[in-house]
Amino acid sequence: MRGTDLRSLKRLLADAGRVLAHEGQGDYVAGHVSLRLPDQPDLFLMKPAGIGLEEMSDENIITVDLEGTKVEGAAGRHNEVFIHSEVLRARPDCVAVVHTHAPYAVAFSSLGKPLLAVSNDGAFFANGLPVFEETTELIITKARGQAVARTLGQYGALLLRNHGIVTAAPTMEEAVWLALKLNQACHLQLMAEWAGGPKRVGDPQQAKTKGAYASRPDIHTGVFEYVLRRASK
Repeated sequence: MRGTDLRSLKRLLADAGRVLAHEGQGDYVAGHVSLRLPDQPDLFLMKPAGIGLEEMSDENIITVDLEGTKVEGAAGRHNEVFIHSEVLRARPDCVAVVHTHAPYAVAFSSLGKPLLAVSNDGAFFANGLPVFEETTELIITKARGQAVARTLGQYGALLLRNHGIVTAAPTMEEAVWLALKLNQACHLQLMAEWAGGPKRVGDPQQAKTKGAYASRPDIHTGVFEYVLRRASK
């Protein structure tokens, strides 16, 4: 991950929003990302309410604590802050959380089927992909945030049924990479479903092996920076 000074962290968060929006995960002003402050682990930077993922800047990013209370910034706070506060509370190993309404993942979640290794992308979730099914409502209370965190457990991603996705990781780049790969894996399996359903998929053990060695920090950063370059053209 990039530098740890506040300006660099805000720039990284803003770039994450640009990458996600460029890859089709924006939903007008919905969706949000967060990044824990390394020297104050009970605080995190977060996209404010009322703007698109690609519109974050040094001036509008807010700071929030693990109770979900905004402690700095003039812009509004998302009602679903508790996804971020409770996942970060439960996962001290993670510094970044992404929640978007990734369209293919939302559609796929409605099928009630497991995600298979139809593609290389599916292999990254071969160890399991939790599905949060307690409600399809927004996660606007601490209790619901805690339930999402419990469902996520030690995994890097989950589906919120009929709602969206949550990813969490030790770096911002990996959290974004997981969000991109999950939406793509769901898209490719949906395509197979449209053609009558996948008849042949990757061997489960091979998928786990491939998913383990093909998910690396250099790949996470490389994909992040590549999409960012494209978004900047």
